[in-house]
Amino acid sequence: MGSARTDIKPRAMATPSEWLARKTRMREHPDLDGKGETMIASILVGLVALIHVYIVYLEMVLWNTPRGHKAFGLTPEFAAASKVLAANQGLYNGFLAAGLIWGLYLGEAGFQVKTFFLLCILVAGLYGAATANRKILYIQAIPAALALIALWLGW
Repeated sequence: MGSARTDIKPRAMATPSEWLARKTRMREHPDLDGKGETMIASILVGLVALIHVYIVYLEMVLWNTPRGHKAFGLTPEFAAASKVLAANQGLYNGFLAAGLIWGLYLGEAGFQVKTFFLLCILVAGLYGAATANRKILYIQAIPAALALIALWLGW
């Protein structure tokens, strides 16, 4: 049996500036805390990107179909009249997904890219929930907020 280690001391609570400085050093030198530190954040960012790829498909391809009508609560008449607007909206969602995928591709260097696009999605989701449909809060805003929190905490 080995003896207990006495050289290990509990970590003191870091001030916000110390915490930020440590996270910045870890981004510059990812081997400081080991590999896989941001795995949860990467998975959540990937899920948000996949949600937006699916939204692109719904808005650009399925908008004027029974499946699109059901997903968005549309009448066939409204769907036909707003098809071009929906495709434009789908394109914007595609740019959001592409930005997140780009950030994931960059790895740790993509921190700012992922932060920017998640913030865009969060703001758009909150606005959409307030003005169009509360369901948008659960489909876009909350997943983006969770991914953003995980990213900022370095999970």
